Amino acid sequence: MSFTIITLDPTNYLDALVFQENFFNAQLEKKDNGEKTSDTLIFLQHTPVYTLGKSGDINNLKIPIEETGAEFYQTKRGGDITFHGPGQLVVYPIFDTENYGIRVREYVTKLEQCVINCLADYGLKGERLEHASGVWLDADNEKARKICAIGLKVSRGISMHGLAFNINTDLNYFDHIVPCGLDDKSVTSLEKELGKKMDFFEVQNKLIAQFQKQFKS
Repeated sequence: MSFTIITLDPTNYLDALVFQENFFNAQLEKKDNGEKTSDTLIFLQHTPVYTLGKSGDINNLKIPIEETGAEFYQTKRGGDITFHGPGQLVVYPIFDTENYGIRVREYVTKLEQCVINCLADYGLKGERLEHASGVWLDADNEKARKICAIGLKVSRGISMHGLAFNINTDLNYFDHIVPCGLDDKSVTSLEKELGKKMDFFEVQNKLIAQFQKQFKS
């Protein structure tokens, strides 16, 4: 395996951000010093929070944050507004894309492919949607719905932030926002698609296996 895996207990967004930034800054420092970087894959669930990407529109939060039962943070990742909370698998790869000989677009494609392959294990066809990152079901028609969001920050090849995969997520939280700024699309979860509560850590282990396949240095 070419990266270290860390699994955290449920964590609020700010604590997880500081945790990520420590790894991210350490890898940038290694690059500055001409040292070999190392890669870390962080898995966790967040306490309920809405985050807004640097190019996002705050108007995509449809009601006052005080009425949502969640926290709110503006971030430096790409993308618009999204929700993180219990039952959602959040993955933060602190990766040096140069270790894998890929550029940012290829990196995003690999992240998407990890989720697409994981979904296939459950009989679902994950797809990409043109001009929109993440993983979708029925991407080519009016039933298109997002099951995994992706938002990244990449500096000198080092990535942070990552993906949010809805497993047993309470989808009611998404009613308070225009998810990812797309008002004509909906959001779904494995639980909703398969009609039953999923074994969260079984899904996580399947996703880890896909990362091990996709990211071999």
